[in-house]
Amino acid sequence: MGVSSFHSQSHDHHGHAHKILILCNYILLGAASSCIFLSLSLRLVPSVTGFLFILLHIITIAGAVSGCAAASGGSNRWYVCHIVSTVLTGIFQGSVSVLIFTTTSNFLGALKSYVREEDGAVILKLAGGLCILMFCLEWVVLVLAFMVRCRAVVDGDVSSRKGQTPARDEELKNWPWPFQV
Repeated sequence: MGVSSFHSQSHDHHGHAHKILILCNYILLGAASSCIFLSLSLRLVPSVTGFLFILLHIITIAGAVSGCAAASGGSNRWYVCHIVSTVLTGIFQGSVSVLIFTTTSNFLGALKSYVREEDGAVILKLAGGLCILMFCLEWVVLVLAFMVRCRAVVDGDVSSRKGQTPARDEELKNWPWPFQV
C-alpha cells in the first residue's frame, strides 16, 4: 500500500512540473511578444541591429511554441529543437540585457531609432527588463523540460533509439548530412 501511494505522488509531482513548464512557456510567449512591440515602438525597422533584436524575440517565441509541443508528448525532434533554441536564445537574451543596461545610449544609437533619446532609453530599459525575465525563464524552462523528459523516459513513455523501426532509420537517412545521426 505504501508503494502505490509513493507511485501516485511521483506521477502527481510529474504533472505539476509539466504544468509549470507549459505556464513558463506561455509567459515566455507573452514577454517575447511584448518585447517585439516595445522594439517596434522605437521605430528601428531600417537598422540591421533592430532587425536582429526583433529576430531574437521571434526565435524565442518559436522556442516557446516548440516547448509547448515537446511538453505535450511530442517527439524527440521537438524536444531537441526546443532545447537548442532555448539555450541559444537564453544566452543571447542575457547578452542583450547586459548591453541594454550597461551601454543604453550606445545601443540606442546602434538601433538608429527615430524616437527622442530620453524616451528611447526608457523604452529600451523596459525591453531590457523583459530580456532579463526571458533569460531567467528560459533556464527554468530548460530544467523543467529536462525533468519532464527524464520522467517520461523512466516511465517508458518515450521510445529509445534502440527500439526504433528500420523505416524510422530510413527516414533519418533522407535528412541533409549535418542532421544525420
